[in-house]
Amino acid sequence: MPAGDDPPEVELTIVTMTFDASDPAALVGILSKYVVVSRGHPGCRNIDLCGAVTTANRFLIIQKWDSPAAQQTHFDSSEMVEMARACNGLLSRPPTIDLYEGLSAHDLA
Repeated sequence: MPAGDDPPEVELTIVTMTFDASDPAALVGILSKYVVVSRGHPGCRNIDLCGAVTTANRFLIIQKWDSPAAQQTHFDSSEMVEMARACNGLLSRPPTIDLYEGLSAHDLA
């Protein structure tokens, strides 16, 4: 990059979805399929599925998207709707969904 040019603006949208399972084995299969299929969506940087160490039967999906628009398009996708429907009867409570914007150390200076 030539001297004096600012680096390109990086927009990052992060979504967390927390699921408390009443049927963990069935839920893990559904969430695993969702993660693998969704990683190929336009604007997806990464999606990971994690299992809680401190809370039994709790699972977390962490998604990173290029932009809020890419994230919203994904949330309206058939894969998201299919996953949500498949979770019916497998959760002990509704999932918790949070939306974050990425900050870098440069942004905080």
